Amino acid sequence: MPFQPRVFSGVQPTGSLHLGNYLGAIRRFVALQDEFPCIYCVVDLHAITVWQDPVELARATRQVTAAFIAAGIDPKKNIVFNQSRVPAHAELAWIFNCVARMGWLNRMTQFKEKAGKDRENASVGLFAYPSLMAADILVYQATHVPVGEDQKQHLELTRDIAQKFNFDYRERLDALGYGEDGMFPMTEPIIQGPATRVMSLRDGSKKMSKSDVSDFSRINLVDDADTIAQKIRKAKTDPEPLPSEPKGLEGRPEADNLVGIYAALADTTREAVLAEHGGAMFSAFKPALADLAVSVLAPVNAEMRRLLEDESAIDAILADGAERAAALAEPVIRDVKRVVGFVG
Repeated sequence: MPFQPRVFSGVQPTGSLHLGNYLGAIRRFVALQDEFPCIYCVVDLHAITVWQDPVELARATRQVTAAFIAAGIDPKKNIVFNQSRVPAHAELAWIFNCVARMGWLNRMTQFKEKAGKDRENASVGLFAYPSLMAADILVYQATHVPVGEDQKQHLELTRDIAQKFNFDYRERLDALGYGEDGMFPMTEPIIQGPATRVMSLRDGSKKMSKSDVSDFSRINLVDDADTIAQKIRKAKTDPEPLPSEPKGLEGRPEADNLVGIYAALADTTREAVLAEHGGAMFSAFKPALADLAVSVLAPVNAEMRRLLEDESAIDAILADGAERAAALAEPVIRDVKRVVGFVG
């Protein structure tokens, strides 16, 4: 039986949300809600793969929820919740830990990047993060996941886990009436848009990150208009004018990043941006980019601040979303347990 189309994606509640989160994820979530039934999750279980201050984690969970809604996600039309409220995520993650192979996880480049040289001191949770991500997606039998380029490898692992589970338990699945597609779909990534990977304003070779020590490396969603303009004004560039076509951005990572940000904010292409601004120096382009960024982000910023003034309302949205998410997840985890052979 074919799987019903469904989108799942999540954002970690760690640090301040920034322009990369907005352009690479949240704004795309908003667009997808007109095409698919969508589940959007604040992935707080993923957050604690590295130590988090409990008070800050709760604050950040509400901030991500506020950002979802302020950006235009409708929590009545879609499911918005935080991951830890639905136990099926953790239950399925353990089963997937027993399906996934050590060699698969050892190939995950993001673990190597996050663990760094102190790999032996990294948490088991950080190593097994991709199994939990697979569970997040597959407990809802999601068919599509909007991801950045850096998460594409994890989604490939999700497909490997789904395929192995479907193969290993083929007879049991047949007995339960699952068709040739098995229990879990081969989830497809959605990677699109001019700014799927937004880079640091201080170093065009590095991804914009919440963990960068320099606040000037990113535009935070809570930054006011003056701060946004100042950060763009101070963004690293090169002395050459903008080219007239994208090929001229090769070897110019900072220029390419700013053009990509402009294109994403304006919902256009790099070609269109360069057709308008080609030949301009950055002293002229940066003010135009700052004005555009402020015009797009200021309403989101204002609505986030309004929503965060009423924590109980945000908590109610999360509770309602968790109840609806659990209603979808519980039949799946129940069948998984029957397939695996658990009693009760």
